Amino acid sequence: MLTAMKKILLPAIAVLSLSACEDPFNREGVGFTGIDGEPRTVSDVKGAVAFVPPATNVPAELAELPTVHVQSDKVEFEKIAGVAIDNGGRSDTSAVHLSGSSTDMFLSTVRVNGTLFGVLRTPNNSVKVDNSVGATFGSETERFTGCLPAGDVYRKGGSSRSSGFAVPLNCS
Repeated sequence: MLTAMKKILLPAIAVLSLSACEDPFNREGVGFTGIDGEPRTVSDVKGAVAFVPPATNVPAELAELPTVHVQSDKVEFEKIAGVAIDNGGRSDTSAVHLSGSSTDMFLSTVRVNGTLFGVLRTPNNSVKVDNSVGATFGSETERFTGCLPAGDVYRKGGSSRSSGFAVPLNCS
């Protein structure tokens, strides 16, 4: 019985230990035959729109900043999200500064009529980024805010480019 457990547990522990050591998308090293010169991340691809957090802990930095509180007479959720985007932080004192390959972005939290939003926006409404940034923000909400998304990502802008994105948050 003990021998059978050793045969099962030791390889499993070895695989788990080794898999925790490296990024699973890093295709360099022993046994991997990635293409030489292949871009490593979206930010390495010229012209790609992406935002990357600084080397610091973004959720911890965001938690230290005050949440903006706003009351609005709007009742439609999409319009409330627009109010959150308009009131999102635009400086280092009210938002976490994220460097992007095409433009800088600001991440903040805004509470509109009691609903908490994570807001990712450009420095002003005239600067716009590709809507793929909003999709990335929606899929990485927990990584950037420390909270789970509680709904869809809303954007402020045109059909292909926007100046900001908001996602309702569930931080409980």
